[in-house]
Parts: sequence; structure tokens; C-alpha cells
Amino acid sequence: MFQRIRTIFFTFLLVVLGYSASATHIRAGEITVERVNCQSKAFVIYITGYIDLVGGQVPFGGGELDFGDGSESIVNIRDDPRATILIDEQPIEGGNGVGITRFRVEHTFNGNGIFIISYTEPNRNGGIVNMDNSIETPFYVETMVRIDATLGCNLHLPQMLVPPIDFGCSGVAFYHNPGAFDVDGDSLAFEFVTPRKAKDTPVDNYRALNNPEFGGFQEGTTNLPATLSIDPLTGDIVWNSPGVTGEYNVAFMVKEYRRIDGEYFLIGSVVRDMQIIVDDCDNNRPELDLPDDICVEAGETVNFDVYGTDQDGDPVKLEVFSGVLYFPNSPATYTPDPPDFQPQPGKITFDWTTDCGHVREQPYLVTFKVTDDPPQGVPLVEFGTVNIIVVAPAPQNLQSTVNADRTIDLTWDDYSCSNAEVIQIWRRVDEYPLSPDDCETGMPEYAGYALLDEVQVTTTSYHDDNHGSLLAFDANYCYRLVAIFPSPQNGESYVSNEACGLISAEGPAITHVTVDKTGVSDGEITVSWRGPFEIDEMLFPPPYSYELWRGEGFEGSTGIRVMTMSSDTTFRDTGINTEENPYHYVVKLFDSNGQEIIDSNPASSVYLAPSPSEAAIGLDWSAHVPWSNNTAAFPNHYIYRDHVDDSDATKLVLIDSVNVNTEGFYYFDDGSFNNNPLNDQIVYCYYVVTQGSYGNPNVEKPQINLSQITCAQPNDSVIPCPPELFLATEDCSTILANQPCGYNDFHNEIAWSKRLTDGEGCDNEDQIKGYNIYFSFTGEGQDTFEFLEFVQDTSYLHSDLPSFAGCYYVTAIDRSNNESIPSNIVCNDNCPYYELPNVFTPNDDGKNDTFRPMDEFSDIESAQCPRFIKSVNFKIYNRWGTVIYHYQSGGENSVYIDWDGKDDTGKLLTSGVYYYTADVEFDLRRPKDRFQQLKGWVHILY
Repeated sequence: MFQRIRTIFFTFLLVVLGYSASATHIRAGEITVERVNCQSKAFVIYITGYIDLVGGQVPFGGGELDFGDGSESIVNIRDDPRATILIDEQPIEGGNGVGITRFRVEHTFNGNGIFIISYTEPNRNGGIVNMDNSIETPFYVETMVRIDATLGCNLHLPQMLVPPIDFGCSGVAFYHNPGAFDVDGDSLAFEFVTPRKAKDTPVDNYRALNNPEFGGFQEGTTNLPATLSIDPLTGDIVWNSPGVTGEYNVAFMVKEYRRIDGEYFLIGSVVRDMQIIVDDCDNNRPELDLPDDICVEAGETVNFDVYGTDQDGDPVKLEVFSGVLYFPNSPATYTPDPPDFQPQPGKITFDWTTDCGHVREQPYLVTFKVTDDPPQGVPLVEFGTVNIIVVAPAPQNLQSTVNADRTIDLTWDDYSCSNAEVIQIWRRVDEYPLSPDDCETGMPEYAGYALLDEVQVTTTSYHDDNHGSLLAFDANYCYRLVAIFPSPQNGESYVSNEACGLISAEGPAITHVTVDKTGVSDGEITVSWRGPFEIDEMLFPPPYSYELWRGEGFEGSTGIRVMTMSSDTTFRDTGINTEENPYHYVVKLFDSNGQEIIDSNPASSVYLAPSPSEAAIGLDWSAHVPWSNNTAAFPNHYIYRDHVDDSDATKLVLIDSVNVNTEGFYYFDDGSFNNNPLNDQIVYCYYVVTQGSYGNPNVEKPQINLSQITCAQPNDSVIPCPPELFLATEDCSTILANQPCGYNDFHNEIAWSKRLTDGEGCDNEDQIKGYNIYFSFTGEGQDTFEFLEFVQDTSYLHSDLPSFAGCYYVTAIDRSNNESIPSNIVCNDNCPYYELPNVFTPNDDGKNDTFRPMDEFSDIESAQCPRFIKSVNFKIYNRWGTVIYHYQSGGENSVYIDWDGKDDTGKLLTSGVYYYTADVEFDLRRPKDRFQQLKGWVHILY
């Protein structure tokens, strides 16, 4: 495929480029790179130069190719046997002294890393207007390659299909596009860089194309300064407009990014140094008529016409540049092919039958170019780009079946695109109609669905038991599917049809958890629920009674019974801290005999959290409930605030509503609702009223629930005081005292408390909403600590650690999101143990046959395990001090040594006393404590 691209590309260059050149040597160039395969680190490097051929100049290729990995560079690629000449000084059709040379070099990198491949050669062509002494200035370009298995295999760096020599007219806006594309589907970004003469060294006195020195003005004006821009997404270069005639160079970088787990990583870049030749001409630029950007479902055909016109009436030629023209399967085509000049308006027809292999997140850039053909002088061009996104079809025929055990089974058809990676299963309570447009793929956030699970693309069924918790009584669960494609393409499908299933009312269902009173110790919450209207009364005889159980937070255990057995379906829970905590509840159902039947699903109160900023306060609220709080029928939640009613500033009144489907569970109060900005000296209080629904026609809706009242002050910048931190974990030796040698349940527990006195510049009375925990493996400097987790408790168990070694500090976060300074730092460390015996008997009797550190299998009763040992360098000496045996751990060699009594030649040593040294590296936090040399003797007995 790529050989075909190169062949077509360079044939094109020979056809389209031509200009009278009187200067010398290198005009433009670049380095492009392809990886041979993902199993090796071998790369093919292409060095391309556009050069002057007249005047008997030195051939291109006498420069130095540096691989950027410290290996030997190629000093002269033209004469080096490692380089292959692909094109050598091939004149561009029309001659006029401009030619192209291209070399191929293969190189293998030794490991992972970031490598800058560069090429430097003297000299550029003379007379370049926007740099000094160009004829004696080396030409330098570079390409960055990143080899990193965690970012996947990058087989292709960006390629550019439009030649880097272009022409412009003084006083007429100049347009250019490099026609860049990435075969792997990674994201490309474009930016200008300064042309260089060596690594990190710009050419002398480089001036941008729009420098006033060159006398350019915007087209059609005589007083607006010239502008220069490059579109970071499409690569369109616009110079509006050139002034002084001559040859100009400009360089830009094409950066290649790969998206992994929502984050973009730079994985490669290519610098192109190009030349623009400006002349005086009496010509107007032609124009393109392009369609809008296109989204197409895989399997459908894209077909459209592009027109080119010229106000001077000159013939025009339309060309197209895109990687989709060179796909091995179902490539795009265009007519006429090859392009030629036509009477204007000229037309080119683009046609592409897409398939599943074309699906990707990023659009395909299809660049069109129109060139006029004036009777004399320089032809002018215009570029335009059509973005085409190929979207995967939606999974089809999703159906749901409700089971008697509060589960739902889903089925759907085999997915039509086998190259997809997974099928995402999305779920919400209550129906939500969706009519996505052509370019809206995946699950839109406003629809209120939550990702339930992912299954392999070959799967066509799913059993939903709510991850073992069973589905909620009375709830109407609705599902949709989305197909996801693998990196680096990262495409996704349209969303499927919706399938719903209603869980019968065979148990209690909580409908309300609403805060009646806000307080630290006297808060109140009212909880209401529905009874089991569809329960089998033969199996579970009425009348029914209930217990209500409570837990702190949005979810977790409900270990406190707040209502003993009663037939009531409403309860007011009092004497709780609603100011600082949300609470969640579970209702337990009992039959007439007092036998417990079943529990409801848990439901929490609504918790409102403020985020003050300058002259404004942001509000976030959330609740974990079995119904939906963002429904199509009741999308609005309502915001109440004080300091509105002039007659009673403490009264909280309705100030606004939020469509949570489109805006999320967030409101930004800057006073705009009544054009009265917030005062930084006032503490404002709020609560929010939510609306929700089970999506069940038998359940009254909307379900209204109130949050607690929370207060905040705009521009609150006073930080809380830091907590005091303690290490709650037992000593390492104590934990390991009775553990086997293979023990690896390493963990640390920390706890903290509020300081008793204010510190300088902090508020000890501040309302704390939680704590940030920071961790460092070494504790060697503040910059080694990384954020671990935000918690609301005052203790934390850090588990699944590689060892006990590590340091912690904690910061307090107040209700205004101010973060305290770090607490004191507490550290834990490992307790290494490594003890060598002083006798062993290598006589093959199966007992004590090798020399190894003492462990649980040693004959010594008090022996401990070798623990926290990273490496051992062990040497045996004879009585004259000569090393006769050497052992280095690592690879297949363990720290247990297991010396069999033979010297380095394989000869069994005689019985006697020998001496050893063991340079041991311990797994400890501080580098200065890690290394120790053990010295001793060992007696070999037979």
C-alpha cells in the first residue's frame, strides 16, 4: 500500500512542480518514518530533499543523518551502504532546475524512548528573503519517534501528500495545505516552528512571512498589516498577503497524538521546511465550492462534487489529496483522473464506498486544490478541506426480558462490524427518547444513562442482576448499546434502540429521602416508601411491617436501625448531622409472622456542595437512588437561596431552575438571575429541590426531594488548618513475625485528627468537607508525592502495595474547596532480613545441599525469611583471597543463591573453610540505607 502511495506521490511531484531557479541547492525537505512491524524496533526512514539542479551543484545527500539514540550517525548518506537512493535528482516536469532526491535508511533502536531523528546538510539555496546568508546556512529537519509499549504500536508517522514548494503573488493572499494524514488514525495537530540550521539552533535572523519589512498588506487593502496563520486541526496555511517578491522559507511541525483512556499523548512529530516563491503577477486567485463536512455510516457511499471557478475566466485544475485514496480495501476515487485543466467552472467528483474498516474517531481530511492557468505569470491556488467521519452502525434489535428474580435479560443481533472491540451496555431508570443527528455517536451525556458493563463484540446477550444487588422494585430499567472500536482509531457507533423492563412491586421501594432540617446534631430527614403491592400473599401473608436502617454517606453498610417494626411507610429520622453528611437508607419487609422477607434497594439523601469563586458560587448536588433524577418528563431541579427578599434576608426563595439533562447537576450563581452580583462580604445559603421518577405509571411522580441547606461565601480564600497525621499500621516486623515467606498482603493504615489550635493564616473553625491523601514511595522531597484519593473519613487503609515502604501526608478541604497546607509527613518502611549460614553439605543427600540464606525450611528453629531483598552480588574466596566463585542475582538468578559448592569452572571444592562477601541491596525507602556488604565464612562438609 505505502509503496503505491510513494509512487503516486512522486509521480505527481514530477508533473506539477516547476519554476525557474537561479539560486543554489536545498529548497525544502522532511523526514518521514514507518515502523517495520510491532514485534521489532526497526524503522524505515525516508529523507527527502527538494533541490536546485542547475549550475553543477553538489548532489543532495552529503549531510549527516542522526538517529537520536546515541548510535553511530551516517555522515554522508549518499555514499553510505546503509542508505538506498529511491529518487536521485529527478527533474520536476518542466525542468527549470528544480529536482527531488529521496533516500531510504533502515535503523533499529535498542529500547524504548523518545528519539529525535535529524538530517543536516549544507547548504540552502541562496537568496532566501527571510533569513540571512541562506546560501551558507545548513538545512536541518527532524522527526520525533516515541517507542513506548504503554502507548501502543505506532506503525506510521504523519505523511504529507502536497509538495512543499508553492507559489504566490505579491498582494494576493497565499493558501497552502500539506495534505497530511495518519494511516493509523491518530490525531494530528499543526504549528509553526522556526527553520533551523542545527538542532535547537534557528537560522540567522529569521523573520516571519508577515514581517512588516516585506511590505505585505492584507489583500485588497493598503493599510492593514499582513497576517500569517496555520489551522491547528487542518494544517491550512494562510499568508494574507505576500509583499516583496522572492523566495521565502517557512517551517511547521505536524504533531501526532494518540488518545488512551481519554488522555492524549504525543507519540510522534514531523518537521517540514518548505519554500514559497513570490512573484509579481496580474492574476486573481481561483475559488473552491466545497460541501459541508460529512458524517457517514460505514457501508454507505460518500459522493459529492467540488467546483472550481476563476474570476479571470482562466481554465482551472482540481486535485484531491487524502490518505483515503490509497486504502488497500475500498479506496476512494475521483474523476477526472488524472486531473487536468478544464474550462471554468471546473468539477471533480469524489466517490468513496465506506466499510467497517474505515470507522474511527478522527475525521478523514480530504483536501482539494484548485489551480488556475493564466496566459502568463504565476498560477495561483486555493485549498479547502472536507472532513469525513465514518461512524459505525448501531447495534440492532435490542430486546429485554424481565425475570421473576429481579433480573433482566438482554439480547441483540450479531454486530455487523467484527473489527469492533467491545459492546457497551448502558442503563438508566425511566425511558428517555433519543434522536441523535448524523454526527452524534456514542451515548450522549444528557440522556442520563450510566455505563453498566462492557462485553466482547461477539456477545449477543447480557444478564443484569445489578452486579449481584438485584434490581429495584417498581423501577422501569431501560437499556441501550454502543459499539466501541480499539485504539488508535477509537471510533464508536450510533446508539442502539432502547429496550425497557419494569420490575414488579414484590418488595418495598423507597420514594423519598428528603432533608427537613439542616444541623450538625439536630438534623432531620423524612423517608417514605411503597409497600409490596404485587407480592404473593399466599407465600407471604399480610399484614406487613417494616424496619428502617440507616448508613452514613451515599452508599455502604446500613448498620443502624432507626425504626423498629411498624406498619408505617413514612419515618422522620432525627438527631443526625445533615449539615456535613448525606445518609442512605434501606427498608426491611416482614410478614404477619414477623419473618423478614426482603430488603428494598438503598436510597440516599440529596447532598449539596458549594464551590465559591470570585463574586460567584457554584453548586453541585448528587444522590444515589434507585429512581432517576434526570428524566425527560421532569428535567428541572430548583435552586433556593437567601438574601433575595428585602423584607427578610434569611428567607430562602426560589431563584432559578436547572435542566439537569442538558446542564448536569450543577448551577453557577453569579447573581445574574436578578442582575444583583454576589457580595464577597455575605455568606449565602442554598438548598436544591430535585425531581425524579421510577418510570412506573403506578408510582406517583415527580418524586420531590430536598437537599440540606449549605452556606458559602464568595471569594473565600482562607484555607483550613491542616490535620495532624498518625501512622496506624503495626510495625513491619510485628506483622511479619508469624507470616510465611510468600506473604505479600502489604498495606498501610493512616489516621488523622483536627488540630486543637489555629495555625498562622488558617481557620480551625472552617467546615471541612473531606481530605486529600498524598503518597510517595520514597518521601524524598515534596515533588515525589502524588495525589492518592479524596475521602471524607479520618482514616485510610492503603492496600495492594508492593511493600510497606512509603510516606503520606494529608490536606483538609473546606466547603469552598480551599486546601490546607500539608499535614506532617508520616512514613513506613520495610524490615529487610537476610542471613547466611556458615556451613552446608553439598553431598546430594537432599539435606542442606546448597548454600542459601536461612528461611522457613532451614534446620534452625529461629530462622526467618529473606525479605525485601532486591539484589545480591555474592563472591566466594579461598584462603589466599582469590575469587573462586561469583554469583549475581537478576533474571533467572534469585536472591537465594543456591550455591552447590562448585567453583566457576564447575569443579567441586574440597572440604574446608571459605570466605564470602555479599553485596546486598535492600528494598528500603532511603537510598543511603539500601546497600550493605555482608562478610563471613562458610564451612563445606561432606
